[in-house]
Amino acid sequence: MSTKGVDQDLIRELADLLKETDLNEIEIETDNIKLRVARQAAQVVSVASTAPAPAPAAAPVAAAAPAESAAHPGAVPSPMVGTVYLATEPGAAPFISVGAQVTQGQTILIVEAMKTMNQIPAPRSGTIKQIFVEDGQPVEFGEPLVIIE
Repeated sequence: MSTKGVDQDLIRELADLLKETDLNEIEIETDNIKLRVARQAAQVVSVASTAPAPAPAAAPVAAAAPAESAAHPGAVPSPMVGTVYLATEPGAAPFISVGAQVTQGQTILIVEAMKTMNQIPAPRSGTIKQIFVEDGQPVEFGEPLVIIE
C-alpha cells in the first residue's frame, strides 16, 4: 500500500522501536490514518491507509484453525493483538464451551492487551460451534477466535 501522506520518519521511528523493544507489531490509528508496522521474518513491513486495513490471515494455532474459518460468516475475529483467556482467572469455569448457547453482548473471552483485560462480547446470539484458541494463547488482530452459528 502507498504511504502517501504518512510521515516517513514516523514509520522509521516505529520500525526502530520494534527492534529496540523486540516487539513484533505496533499499530497506531487516528481519525484519518491507520498505521501498522510489523516485523515478519527479519524484515519490517509498514502499511498505511485512510481506510481500515484488511485483517491478516489467521495464524496457525494448536487447534489448527483452517484458513476458511476466518471467512466463515459466524467467525468472531480478535479485535486486537494480545493474549486470550477463556475464564476470569486460572481454575475458574470458562466463559464458553463448544455447544454452549450465547446471547448477543455476553462475554465469551478476554483478550489482554497492554496489561488491560478486554472483555470480548458475542456479536450475535447463537451456539458456539468451534473454539480456535486455548487459554493463555497469543492472538493476532483478525485471527478467528470462535464460530457462533
